[in-house]
Amino acid sequence: MRLTSLDVFRGITIAGMILVNMASIADPNVYPPLLHAQWHGWTPTDLVFPFFLFIVGVAMSFSFSKYTDVKTDTQTRRGGDAETENLSVSSRSNTPTSLPPPYGRILRRAAILFALGLLLNGFWNQGIWTFDFSSIRMMGVLQRISLTYLLASLAVLNLPRKGQWILAAVLLIGYWVAMMYVPVPGYGAGVLTREGNFGAYIDRLIIPKAHLYKGDGFNFMGDPEGLFSTIPAIISVLAGYFTGEWIRSKKEISSETSMDLVLFGLSCLVIGGIWDLAFPINKKLWTSSYVVFTTGWALLLLAACYELIEVRRVRRWGKPFEVLGLNAISIFVASVLLIKILVRTTVGTGEKAPSTYNWIYQNLFASWAGAFNGSMLFAIASVLLWLAVAYGMYRQRWFIKV
Repeated sequence: MRLTSLDVFRGITIAGMILVNMASIADPNVYPPLLHAQWHGWTPTDLVFPFFLFIVGVAMSFSFSKYTDVKTDTQTRRGGDAETENLSVSSRSNTPTSLPPPYGRILRRAAILFALGLLLNGFWNQGIWTFDFSSIRMMGVLQRISLTYLLASLAVLNLPRKGQWILAAVLLIGYWVAMMYVPVPGYGAGVLTREGNFGAYIDRLIIPKAHLYKGDGFNFMGDPEGLFSTIPAIISVLAGYFTGEWIRSKKEISSETSMDLVLFGLSCLVIGGIWDLAFPINKKLWTSSYVVFTTGWALLLLAACYELIEVRRVRRWGKPFEVLGLNAISIFVASVLLIKILVRTTVGTGEKAPSTYNWIYQNLFASWAGAFNGSMLFAIASVLLWLAVAYGMYRQRWFIKV
């Protein structure tokens, strides 16, 4: 079973990533919804990354079904007649469910994603190609996807369903307790600043200073995609997996499924909003309230895509996003590389020569549309460019799987 609505959801998310990445370069001439929240709180931009992790989890439910279904069937028969159990499993021995867990493929995919993240971090520094291990930032977006995919996969393949839910609860609550109640030397407990929070302290203990994030006010004191804050991000993947398993359990496609997704989503929004009062929603810290809150929005968007595409069969509007979603990682990596090239190359020579990005932005967009509209139009043009690339790949049947 393949959900077209999930490919569309993934494409919408990748389009959002490209849009906000390109627009944010023009900061401060950017509409606020296209920028991340400065610290506590959220904007629409803060939903994009957790959406992708949620999608990874939903897709995992379908791709791992051949390995997990036989385990689930066996667990449901515990306590029953052993001979009946053996016959039941034996009858499936010629099906894919008899295959061993794909640990090699999981490790390979995680390693490739992490390596691609390092490639992006080390690309083109000070006008030259460089890949200096002594100073390269260790973590990043793709690195977080890599680690959460790896750890969530291990949990799914080795824990029973109840154990997966318990793990999710323990990690969310444990992260909250650690961040709010474990004292940090020199700062104390519950200090949620960039340098004083417990997660940044753990990252500084594990990651050498030269490999930490230096932008956005962190100044080598932490990382918005750090190791410790990756722990609750695992739950963003598991939430998607639980959702995918629930959808797979439905015997038929109906609006009832869409409405249930809406109800689950609204519940998560309420819980996340209440939790925000004690543990603020914060994307850079990936707080537990942020996980629950963004999962709520992901469920609502998935419900809308599911209802329109799977139930009502209204598919034409989603085709561009479906095409984009089928090569999501490759398009994302290529778009980030292009941004780095545009920002770090110049038009002309001399100290005052504008970057290629600024030249295009000023001359093709801002000169007639204004600063804010210009950054928005430049970002939209970038999305359309990559949509054209994705469509060309789709026509050629080029699907690059990581």
